[in-house]
Amino acid sequence: MEKRQLGRTGLDVSLLGFGCGAVGGLMVKGAAADQERAVARAVELGINYFDTAQMYGNGESERNLGRVLKALKPDVYVGTKVRLPVTERGQIGRAIAASLEASLKRLQRESVDLFQFHNAIVGRTHGADFGDDAMLEEVAAAFERLRDQGKFRFFGITAVGDTEALHRVVDARRFDTAQVSYNLLNPSPGAKLPAGYPAQDFGNLLPHAQTAGMGVINIRVLAGGALSGTTDRHPLGSPPPAPIGSGSDYRRDVERARRFEPLIREGHADSLIEASLRYVIAHPAVSTVLVGYSTMDHLEYAARAIEKGPLSPAALIRAGQIQRNLAGEPR
Repeated sequence: MEKRQLGRTGLDVSLLGFGCGAVGGLMVKGAAADQERAVARAVELGINYFDTAQMYGNGESERNLGRVLKALKPDVYVGTKVRLPVTERGQIGRAIAASLEASLKRLQRESVDLFQFHNAIVGRTHGADFGDDAMLEEVAAAFERLRDQGKFRFFGITAVGDTEALHRVVDARRFDTAQVSYNLLNPSPGAKLPAGYPAQDFGNLLPHAQTAGMGVINIRVLAGGALSGTTDRHPLGSPPPAPIGSGSDYRRDVERARRFEPLIREGHADSLIEASLRYVIAHPAVSTVLVGYSTMDHLEYAARAIEKGPLSPAALIRAGQIQRNLAGEPR
């Protein structure tokens, strides 16, 4: 398994990561024996980054991952996240610290390698969406204090919210990593979009992160499953999730995903899933790609796709043509 450096952290992470969320569902609702087999096989394949969060299954993902890692004792990196409810200024640091302590208890660890802020980032705080000023003042300061206490090694953000606010936070260079939603349906984190493209324009966020020395963790590489080209869901998986930055709803994302089938018919990839995975790893800013798994077969297939390497230059050009043809359509 190819490894890439996670920005300025110096960690060499596997190009394919292990997503422990509810979209795939294995680490939330799967059988304990299946969870252990999947993690063991992932380690055999060279996967060394496991990503979870307090909100995945109301803590079940952290509990299950903690149990499995304690049993297997692999040499891997672990990241988790905090998502705060509506929190008053002056109380943010305390809330982050309390969430981290609860996560560490569930994970049965004294520390993690990466701790991430999971709330949306906007221009001005409203509800549970945090303004960039709060991020660069209270949130960053709280993370720095906890890092200095040895609770984690590095800290990052989930880069969802308002584009301008995300750029301000990334460009400030206070955080070590960013989880970026980047896929065939929304290439804007890594390329300029044509006018009228039916997706949020993230404004070339990947080069900004790279310039800031931030490691990029690629999320929503399959748009929550829509880039499979089917609405079918595995029983362990969540219901279709709301899109992040792409279409107005999941069904529209599925329909739009099918527009990329010429990549398969023309021999550039064996499936939409493979094309999606190999598309994002062509960008040099991407450090690791998170996929959520429901079965061992999903894990094996993703690993084989990644092992094939990035799409060819001709395939990337073809993907760009298809993307440009989407411009002007309703989101």
